[in-house]
Amino acid sequence: MTVLPALQAELASATNQLLATAASLSDADLAAPSLLPGWTRGHVLTHLARNADSYINLLTWAKTGARTPQYPSYEARSAEIDATAGRPAARLLADAEDGAARFAAAVRDLPAHAWSAQVEGMRPPPHPAWYVLVRRLREVGVHHVDLAAGYGPADWPEPFVRRELHDLRRTWSPEHSTVSEIVLMDRAPEGGETAEVWPGLGHGPAVTGTPRDMLAWLTGRSGGQGVSLLPAGQSHAPGPGGVGLPEPPPWLSMPAPADLPATPPKDYP
Repeated sequence: MTVLPALQAELASATNQLLATAASLSDADLAAPSLLPGWTRGHVLTHLARNADSYINLLTWAKTGARTPQYPSYEARSAEIDATAGRPAARLLADAEDGAARFAAAVRDLPAHAWSAQVEGMRPPPHPAWYVLVRRLREVGVHHVDLAAGYGPADWPEPFVRRELHDLRRTWSPEHSTVSEIVLMDRAPEGGETAEVWPGLGHGPAVTGTPRDMLAWLTGRSGGQGVSLLPAGQSHAPGPGGVGLPEPPPWLSMPAPADLPATPPKDYP
């Protein structure tokens, strides 16, 4: 047994939630701004449809061995999204549903050996094909929040939060960091709190918060609510957070960790 069935089940649930949100939006709703500067909700939904196509390209590469770029170029990706984001809600929804269905079919049809094939997105490093599922989950989970339609970081499943923080740390760029240390405070099963410390991240203050609040801030999907500066020698800073925080460091300097196992692991992370 590998992590593939769990990732597929998590992705199916996340996709169904996303499509349910999309189905509730009118033409006017989709023409309104999203949380992403310069993009409407229609842009976000169109991006998610084209992102599904792009990951089908990577799975095709894994299946056939023929290099199949994720997108022709950044410019072509942006131009296609801009050209089609203003369609009526029914067409945007149908496009998102179709892309999700075709991606799910490509996942089901991929031979077992192909999950270990190396593919590469728009940026290095190359990664095994099984990690495409993680990347698609990231797109669906984060951009669902960007729709600003009732789904927020509080709705992210725990496995999603844990996995994204794990990969964020493994792809951290110290030279671009705005913080020196992160302290993740969480409740222990037996009561009380546990602290996971990320030292040596670069220059800047230390910050603390729960894993969920920290991920929302680091991905730019919150203003830092629940994240606080951590004074030297203090293990936890109470309060609502968000006050005096620096700009969050760039999220995901690489689209995948550089040293992923080629064979789908039993668990991830």
